[in-house]
Amino acid sequence: MEFEQRWLGCYYSKLMPIVQMRSSAAIMPLQQKQDQTPSVQLLRISPDNAEQRLDNFLINRLKGVPKSRIYRMVRKGEVRVNRGRKSVQYRLQAGDIVRVPPVRIASQPTTMVPHTILHERVAKRIIYEDAHIMIVNKPAGLAVHGGSGLSFGLIEGLRHLRPNHSFLELVHRLDRDTSGCLLVAKKRSALRKLHELFRSDRVDKRYLVLLSGAWDRKKATVDAPLEKNVRKGGERMVVVSKAGKTARTGFTRMQCFKKATLVEAQPKTGRTHQIRVHAACLGHPVAGDERYGETETNRNWRREGLKRLFLHAAHLRFIHPQSGQPIRIEAPLDEELADFLHYLKHEKPI
Repeated sequence: MEFEQRWLGCYYSKLMPIVQMRSSAAIMPLQQKQDQTPSVQLLRISPDNAEQRLDNFLINRLKGVPKSRIYRMVRKGEVRVNRGRKSVQYRLQAGDIVRVPPVRIASQPTTMVPHTILHERVAKRIIYEDAHIMIVNKPAGLAVHGGSGLSFGLIEGLRHLRPNHSFLELVHRLDRDTSGCLLVAKKRSALRKLHELFRSDRVDKRYLVLLSGAWDRKKATVDAPLEKNVRKGGERMVVVSKAGKTARTGFTRMQCFKKATLVEAQPKTGRTHQIRVHAACLGHPVAGDERYGETETNRNWRREGLKRLFLHAAHLRFIHPQSGQPIRIEAPLDEELADFLHYLKHEKPI
């Protein structure tokens, strides 16, 4: 009994506050940490981290450690929760104590992003914010997160701009070349509720899309399953396939031009490149789509002034995760897209 009391006293004296990866220490360049000898960490789970799966918690905590290594640590019992083994599916509870074994994180070069770039491409584009959520009008060309050769994405930029925010997480994603409404959670409780809304199709998402060619229909729904396929050279493509996942998109014509059609797209599922592939299924790829469009058509678009994919997440409508009130957000078109529409209108709409 006396030994147990001494052990518990030692155990709890080692408890570290759960410092999430948004703190100033978390964004310290890894070169400054590489000389530190790894040691066992005992982490008490805060309410913000409750209900998170153990594997996701560790992946977020141990940035730079391969997932295979993390899963192996859990499987071998090197990671403990309340002194016992748990599976990767275990959902953490507030007050749980997680033992993380010593693990070295490979040193990686850190790219310092000038504050002016963060301000122009991230901070100035926040179009809604309260204590629980934030909505950003994401610019085209900026990935939502780093990885795959990218050291910087929108979420990393937000965390850099808001080092005192303990929790900032993407609720959903947009392609790098797509602009528009991107929802970010500022509390884990909000993230859980918003994920449930997305899973149950209770988020109304609408995109403004310019299709190549004059589309002669007023409305259409494309119901075609999609499968990811990696081509030689590492290029990721999505194809229509019976072996794919269910995907459905509604298209409504808004205005017809000589060589293009402006439509509103309403995806009912959230597959990778869904709108782009389904638009190509209609025989009218998204204007400026280098992956699913036609080379000669895109060359003509560039000559006429369209230098990017014309795909913009214009509208989000959902129930606020805290207040229960409906939220409706519109993201204005970027100037380059608005100017191109103005150019098309001068060609006299059909």
